[in-house]
Amino acid sequence: MKKKNVLNLIRYHTEHNDAAFRNEAYNIAKEFDHAGDSQLAEYIIALLSDANTLVPQSSNSDINSEFLEKKIVVKASLPLPGVIADDIQGVLNAIGRNIGIHKFLFHGPAGTGKTESVKQISSIMQRELYVVNFSSVIDSRLGQTAKNITKLFAEINSFTRPDQTIVLFDEIDALALDRIDSHDIREMGRATSTLLSQMDELSEQIILFATTNLFSKFDKAFIRRFDAVIDFGRYTKEDLIDVATGIMNDYAKQFSFIGKNIRLFKKILSKAEQLPYPGEMKNLIRSAIAFSKPNDENDYLRRIYIALIPDGANTIQDIRMLRNQGFTLREIEVLAGISRSTAAREMKGTRDE
Repeated sequence: MKKKNVLNLIRYHTEHNDAAFRNEAYNIAKEFDHAGDSQLAEYIIALLSDANTLVPQSSNSDINSEFLEKKIVVKASLPLPGVIADDIQGVLNAIGRNIGIHKFLFHGPAGTGKTESVKQISSIMQRELYVVNFSSVIDSRLGQTAKNITKLFAEINSFTRPDQTIVLFDEIDALALDRIDSHDIREMGRATSTLLSQMDELSEQIILFATTNLFSKFDKAFIRRFDAVIDFGRYTKEDLIDVATGIMNDYAKQFSFIGKNIRLFKKILSKAEQLPYPGEMKNLIRSAIAFSKPNDENDYLRRIYIALIPDGANTIQDIRMLRNQGFTLREIEVLAGISRSTAAREMKGTRDE
């Protein structure tokens, strides 16, 4: 890596020129790869592929709190099923009309886009986002958790710009479990009761979101405190394929060294017995790209096949099995890493037997 590369990175960062920054970083990764340091090259590519995530920043305007962390969000594409996207648009409409609808609960399995949706709502509405730090709120000392919740809401209600703020209770399960659950300890029951009372006192100018993977375990009184509850578990297989395709298209635009074969990508997804939700799918695609072989534009597709298809590591070498799965000779050539003529000869030999 040359001094020029470093200076370019710094300049593009200060200019907030994300496209140029990414391109320069990718060129650096290629240089490391050509120099024989493929691991470092892959690591840089992995970092670049995740560059649209939240970046923690210190709170520098309204508060300096041990309970809240200010986040800076980069606006990014967020593919969602139509039914959930419509609900998110409804949330935006409700907030924009400023009629007291300001508390929202997103629930569903991990990786379905709950937290990411809150981030993008914050970006779209140009509101500052603060995330509750539960490790600071929950305290082992008797009664201290409830006191911390009271302090937390006092800080939230004291924002100098409440109409420009969003607060996120990400994975709020620890504070909102059913108070009558026999497995819940009395101390957390008191904490939940305090949370309920504090939510009732929350300023209507503060937009509050909470997310959870354990909705069925929630205190029913807590659920009633929200103005709207949105289920993020409503993905069909077709939805998951569409979302995965959107994710794949985004990566294909970022990294020109991978072969863009969306048709084969979608066909691999269609053969999977069960597809992961978008969060896990994004990680799967990112890893497949990052760890793919240099100078092999299709290796990431093979890695995705192996990850998604039962016994994929074996079936990808079995031309007859690939053919039975409905892949064409051209697609078998890509997946098995052999020439089309070789695949055709092996298929002919199988039929002759």
